[in-house]
Amino acid sequence: MPTYLARRLGQSLLTVFLTLTTVFLLVRLAPGDPAAAYAGPNATSADLARVREVFGLDRPLFTQYGIFLRELFTGDLGTSYSFRAPALDVVLDRMPYTVTLAVSAIAVTTVVAVPLGVWMARRAGTKRELGANVLTIAGQSMPDFWTGVMLLTVFAVVVPVLPASGFTSWSGLVLPTLTVAVLQLALVSRLVRREMSAALDSPYLTVARSRGLSESVLIWRYALANSAVPLVTALGTRFAALLNGVVVVEVVFGWPGVGSLVVRALETRDYPLIQATVLVTAVLAILVHLLVDLTYPLLDPRVRLGKAA
Repeated sequence: MPTYLARRLGQSLLTVFLTLTTVFLLVRLAPGDPAAAYAGPNATSADLARVREVFGLDRPLFTQYGIFLRELFTGDLGTSYSFRAPALDVVLDRMPYTVTLAVSAIAVTTVVAVPLGVWMARRAGTKRELGANVLTIAGQSMPDFWTGVMLLTVFAVVVPVLPASGFTSWSGLVLPTLTVAVLQLALVSRLVRREMSAALDSPYLTVARSRGLSESVLIWRYALANSAVPLVTALGTRFAALLNGVVVVEVVFGWPGVGSLVVRALETRDYPLIQATVLVTAVLAILVHLLVDLTYPLLDPRVRLGKAA
C-alpha cells in the first residue's frame, strides 16, 4: 500500500505539473490581450503598457513561466485581473457550488440508473427493455444545453414552479441537477444493464440459483456485487468530470460554479484565474480517481492495488 500510494502521488504531481504548464503556454499563445480587457475600451497605449508592466506581461515568456513556478510553490497563483482579488480565493469561493451540483447529480444518477439498469437486464430481449433502451439512447444523445432549455421552459416559464437561474434557495438546484443527471443516467444505466446481463448468464449464478437462493439475493448480492467495480469506475469518472465544471449547464442556469467562472476568465484573458481553476479542478479530479482505485480491493478481494491476484 505505501509503495502504491507513493507511486500514485508521484504520478499525480507530474500530471498536475504538466497540465499547468500546458495551460500556461496555451492561454498565452491564444489571441487576445489581457491588458486591453483589464484597462477597458478607452485605454491609451500608455495605459496598456502600464498594465502589462504591473502584471509582468511585458516580460519574456520564459521569465513569466519561472515567476509562475516560483509563486506556485508558495501557494500564490496571482491576482485575478477581472475580480482584482487572489485568483485561488475566487476559485475556492465558487468551488462549493460546483461540488454541490456534482454530488446531487451523481446521487440522482446512482439512485435511478442502478435500479433501471438491473430492471433492463432482467427483461433483456423484451419490448419493455427495448423501450427503456430507446429512452436511454435518447437521453444520451440530447445535448446538455437543449435539455436545460427544455426543462427551463417547462418548469420555470410554462409551469413556474422552480427558479429559472441562480442559487437563492435549494429549489434552484433541481433543474441544473436534472439537466446534468439526464446524460449521466443514460450512460450509467446502459453500463449496469450490460454488466448485469453478463453476470446473470454466468456459471456462478447458475450454481447459486441451484442452491435455492431467492432471485433478489442473486441479483442484488451476487450479480450486482460482481458488477460493482465497473460501476464505481464509471460513477467516479463522471463525478471527476463534473468537478471540472459543467460549463453549458452553469451558463444556462446562471449557476455560480467554476464552469461559468472559466467562461468569464477566458473572455477577459484572466491568466491567473484560468490557472487557479485548472489547478483546483485537476487536484480534485486526481483525488477522486485515487479514492476510486482504493475502493477496488474492498469491492473485489481478487483485486490488489497495482495488480490483479
